[in-house]
Amino acid sequence: MKNTKIIQDLEKLGIKGNYEVVYNPSYEELYQAEVSPENQGFEQAELTESGAVSVKTGIFTGRSPKDRYIVQDDVTRDTIFWDGKVNLPTTAEIFGSCKELVLNQLAESKKIYVVDTFCGTNADTRLKVRFIVEVAWQAHFVTNMFIRPSHYELENYGEPDFTVINGSKTTNPNWEAQGLNSENFIMFNLTEKLQIIGGTWYGGEMKKGMFAMMNYYLPLKGMASMHCSANVGEKGDVALFFGLSGTGKTTLSADPKRYLIGDDEHGWDNNGVFNYEGGCYAKVIDLSEEKEPDIFAAIKRDALLENVVINNGVADYTDGSITENTRVSYPIYHINKIVLPSKAGHAKKIVYLSADAFGVLPPVSILNEDQAQYHFLCGYTSKLAGTERGITEPEPSFSPAFGEAFLTLHPTMYSKTLIGKMQEHGAKAYLVNTGWNGTGKRISLKDTRAIIDAIIDGSIDNAPKAQVPIMNLEIPTELPNVSAGILDPRDTYENTSVWEEKAKDLASRYIKNFEQYCDTEEGKKLVASGPQLHEQTI
Repeated sequence: MKNTKIIQDLEKLGIKGNYEVVYNPSYEELYQAEVSPENQGFEQAELTESGAVSVKTGIFTGRSPKDRYIVQDDVTRDTIFWDGKVNLPTTAEIFGSCKELVLNQLAESKKIYVVDTFCGTNADTRLKVRFIVEVAWQAHFVTNMFIRPSHYELENYGEPDFTVINGSKTTNPNWEAQGLNSENFIMFNLTEKLQIIGGTWYGGEMKKGMFAMMNYYLPLKGMASMHCSANVGEKGDVALFFGLSGTGKTTLSADPKRYLIGDDEHGWDNNGVFNYEGGCYAKVIDLSEEKEPDIFAAIKRDALLENVVINNGVADYTDGSITENTRVSYPIYHINKIVLPSKAGHAKKIVYLSADAFGVLPPVSILNEDQAQYHFLCGYTSKLAGTERGITEPEPSFSPAFGEAFLTLHPTMYSKTLIGKMQEHGAKAYLVNTGWNGTGKRISLKDTRAIIDAIIDGSIDNAPKAQVPIMNLEIPTELPNVSAGILDPRDTYENTSVWEEKAKDLASRYIKNFEQYCDTEEGKKLVASGPQLHEQTI
């Protein structure tokens, strides 16, 4: 009976054919489809010795932001932040043309997977999201990443709030005439409440697409929507970790001393912090059991590896020959210490993570309220290889709210809601560099974990302090269990003048980037909280 209703829903969308519908498949059904010999040319899945299945995502091993569009209409015209860079406008007509391509592709399928999920832990703010795909491992991906309704919730699911139709095997032959970037497309129509995908197999487009929609709906209701991981201690103390891909959000929130709320996307309302997702999506390049035991142990049956080199069933996490952006998705309960349902109280510690590839930022800086706002609007990091199509070397990047690629409203909307929550609940912010220093090596995970411990237990606030010039940051000069000689980045260089030149270059980038916020008095006031080029003393 349920499948009959689903087929009727698909036909209403325009997917008419002689396909079999698989509705909310179990992990066992997905596993059998992925490893079936008759499907190998289609699924390209490989069983590994850990029990996890490994797949390849084709030429797209990261998101394709230049192919992402939102229909500009009466719903979005005055709400979406049309910056010409992240939120690219398209018309309802072009969307309709691409939608028809996707529907025709799926109509020719032998089997269609329909997965009904929730995006958001809180019942009063979550979206009911339906995914329609023809590739079993893509159904596996969204089953891992989104919240899995109970049998009772599925029986009473009703109509979805948003639908994602993934026609990854189709491309758009008319893209040039339509003024698009390429034959591939990721498009949103907020009037139809629909996302369509063509040409890219990368699962992250579905995950981040729904994050962008939560970033649209929640701040308009006064709630903070955040690109961060979150965990909570035994006493209910919540910590948030903001950061882009590769900065350590997943790794640092999987702390054996604390309970994981989620690793990537959260909201903050009047009741506290809550997860949008039902799983984790971790980078696995150079993963080891010693360095990241929780994530390593999570890679087992029902986990899904992406673009990892497999040799005779054994995953080689050191091999980045396919991409540096190797990944694993797994249901959140693969981590032992978690909170279920995935929510907790109000945050007290806010950590901004930056992977500075240029060796300028201190391993940790203590931010005052204005600096917390300034650095949140800047969102500085280095884009690391593989996280987006075309990124092969680290690039300096300023990403407002540490998630520019997923923001649908003006960046100040996210700053306003976050800083408001921080003020309301007495939260304090810190800037942590998980990147490099003057030794040419990345700051060790051991030292970063010790820094996070000092932030959470409060010992950093009682440590002796110093001021780092040019970057205008306050730092502790010593912390428990942190290697001596690294807390001041100048000490990691043989000649401090080398650091000074690099700092001046980075400071000038900060200053230039922040000019976009200086058209208001509030923005002008924050300039004094950022780097200052007039400071020359080392």
